[in-house]
Amino acid sequence: MSGGLTVVGLGPGPAAWTTPAATAALAEATDLVGYGPYLDRLPDRPGQRRHASDNRVELERARHALALAAGGRQVAVVSGGDPGVFAMAAAVFEAVETGDPAWRGLDLRVEPGVTAMLAAAARVGAPLGHDFAALSLSDNLKPWEVIERRLRLAAEADLVLALYNPVSRARPQQLAQAFAVLGQIRDAGTPVVFARAVGRADERVTLATLAEVTDIAADMATMIIVGSSETRLVARAGGGAWVYTPRHYGGGR
Repeated sequence: MSGGLTVVGLGPGPAAWTTPAATAALAEATDLVGYGPYLDRLPDRPGQRRHASDNRVELERARHALALAAGGRQVAVVSGGDPGVFAMAAAVFEAVETGDPAWRGLDLRVEPGVTAMLAAAARVGAPLGHDFAALSLSDNLKPWEVIERRLRLAAEADLVLALYNPVSRARPQQLAQAFAVLGQIRDAGTPVVFARAVGRADERVTLATLAEVTDIAADMATMIIVGSSETRLVARAGGGAWVYTPRHYGGGR
């Protein structure tokens, strides 16, 4: 029996945000491999095996999935959001590069998904309508000095910023440090979106300015979008505002 492996993303929240292609791959799999809470989002299917693991063992998880596929299983590696954005697809290819040469001959596919920054942006309007950069604030796999340098350069380039993994119990101080860097470059009135658990029952979306961010709580379920100098607010008839960044830059149309 010839095995294969597909890396899929569930999207950030409801089942409606999981693509049909990802749903088909999940249905066809003999084995599901992933972080436990992601697997818990999926319905049980007779005969389908689940291999749950902790969130910090991505490479080990990828190697286990590849070994299952090499043994003839049809494996789906499950991520949240899009599997190629700070998620399991990169871990799988890292395992392929450094692992058993036979893994390079596997039927290996990645199915795209809806990542958190797209869901958060859609909730508030179109803040990613012009050039933007996506950065993870986690220093588990890279030094904080690298994160700070990238933040500074992206801010100086006047890019909208989508910030993943902003804070955790092990990293309670780094979001404040990131905003301190941005505060040296961006105007205090720059729009900032805090979008927590978008699409889930505990969703919370807060619109603030860069001057107000220290009073707003965030966690690992929060996506933060920091506007550029061009990002604008459009008042809504019932109160509040839409947030968008024009397609043109510098006032031209």
